[in-house]
Amino acid sequence: MKRLLLLILIAVLPFINACNQKSTAMQDRIEIQDLINAYAQCADNREAQKQAELFTENAAVHVSNGKEKQAVQTLHGRKELAEAFQALKQYDVTTHFNGQSTVSVNGDKATNESYCLAHHIKYDKKMLLIMSIRYKDILVKQNGKWLFAERNLSIDWTDNRELKQ
Repeated sequence: MKRLLLLILIAVLPFINACNQKSTAMQDRIEIQDLINAYAQCADNREAQKQAELFTENAAVHVSNGKEKQAVQTLHGRKELAEAFQALKQYDVTTHFNGQSTVSVNGDKATNESYCLAHHIKYDKKMLLIMSIRYKDILVKQNGKWLFAERNLSIDWTDNRELKQ
């Protein structure tokens, strides 16, 4: 009887291990999606320092204009990122709608491509700027927390129009 139980346990262990690995991968994907959403929420709430803390200490953000492959702006490190994120204060309201996201996890490293429609409003100028943004990210897990190590922000198109109230 003990031998039978041992054989059953040996046969079942690989399945238990596979389930645990899938559970961990799913948890990583959820945490990465939470990171992507936190980035947008910090932007909309004008929490520049909190937004910068979603990145590794020496992270880089490369900004390019749709068809251009070369970055038109590159930011390095949390301090520079926090300063750049302050630029959103020029708008009265912003709303970032995150769309589809493709995450690939490999241990404590991951890549992601996600889409966002970002709306920017200046009431005094009656202006609405809509930007279609695509992010290509390199992420790392440090001290049990996912962070952006590199974020490539590509502005695919913009629509600047009069705000109708």
